[in-house]
Amino acid sequence: MSERPIRRDFASRPADPEHWIKAADVALEHRPGAVFTARLTIDVTPELRGRIKVAAFRHGVTVAEMMRDLLAREFPPTSGDQP
Repeated sequence: MSERPIRRDFASRPADPEHWIKAADVALEHRPGAVFTARLTIDVTPELRGRIKVAAFRHGVTVAEMMRDLLAREFPPTSGDQP
């Protein structure tokens, strides 16, 4: 009888953080032209959430678009980052 493969729990992390962070890059290699996005969840107060939604509406963009732009401005690529 063959051994069962090791199953990771939903929230388990691999031993090598670099591999874990760059796992999306491997997925892109199998789907040329595909755009990979990763979901990021943060906790904010209901009041802040409302302000964010109103600001996005006033700018005529979605909250996701506005937050992606904000994060890209705050965290520009550094020389060691991969595209």
